[in-house]
Amino acid sequence: MNSTMINNIIIDGMTFALPLFIMAIGGIFSEKSGITNLALEGLQGMGAFIGALAATLAAAAGVPDDSTRILAFLFAALGGGIYACLHAVLCIKFKANQVISGVVINILAMALTSFLTKAINRTVFGAASDKFILAVSKRITIPGISRIPVLGAFFTNVYPFEFLIIVVAFLAWFVLYKTTFGLRLRACGDNPGAVDAAGGDVAKLRFAGVVVSGALSGIAGMCFAYSILAKFSGDIYMGYGYLSIAGYIFGNWSLLPTLAACLIFGFARSGGYELVKALGMPSAYSDLVMILPYVLTLFLLIFLSKKNQAPKALGEIYDKSKR
Repeated sequence: MNSTMINNIIIDGMTFALPLFIMAIGGIFSEKSGITNLALEGLQGMGAFIGALAATLAAAAGVPDDSTRILAFLFAALGGGIYACLHAVLCIKFKANQVISGVVINILAMALTSFLTKAINRTVFGAASDKFILAVSKRITIPGISRIPVLGAFFTNVYPFEFLIIVVAFLAWFVLYKTTFGLRLRACGDNPGAVDAAGGDVAKLRFAGVVVSGALSGIAGMCFAYSILAKFSGDIYMGYGYLSIAGYIFGNWSLLPTLAACLIFGFARSGGYELVKALGMPSAYSDLVMILPYVLTLFLLIFLSKKNQAPKALGEIYDKSKR
């Protein structure tokens, strides 16, 4: 394996792994609060749709590319957070089954974004298209450190959103483990009755956790739209949300182990692509490589899932009147 191949595996693996990680952080916020969240796939799709629509409209209005990208990420977070409110209302207000709610949220997002994309393209832009084409995001190479063998690949051809994800991950860790809000949020997932007895509002804390998951998933969807796809379309629903769920389950709902799991998925994907190219195999095999992270998920599930400990009250509907 030559140095170029190793560098490509690292660069492409990080591009895939970090958006998975920020989406997984959102899932951790939701599930640490006690709300099972299988809706990440739909939340990232809806967030990416809103962000891509904002970017497309801004570009049509002549807004510079850099400002357009900033708007896209802001609206993606906003769109994902607002859409997540639907899951929160169903699970907290109406006490719906949280697994079923998540599945419905995913299906609804796929259908709704597909319909709206076609309708908006037809009525606003006069084009028969099922996608929003986005300008290719620029990449950054850090001088000096990028020349270091292997390590330098982590600082070569980096998308700006990768730095954003690292900053958000640190902020998420601080909020979750160093603030009163984070302490109460985590307590809601283990002993909501104790939070209630201490004067905390379990419903509001859980609602906040779900909204955070939507906002971070929206950002992740926008990352995929600007990097892997270079557009918004139905291709955004490729199981990335489910991979991020697998990531934080294998990471035992902790940030650093979750990052490790997402990196494994990312490097498995990029390593497979590089292997196909190195062996000179037909391009059709590149599509087959996309299943590698999911196959790896199955093996990790078999060998590691028995040792995982989910939040004790995860998925349980809290009824204050029965405390």
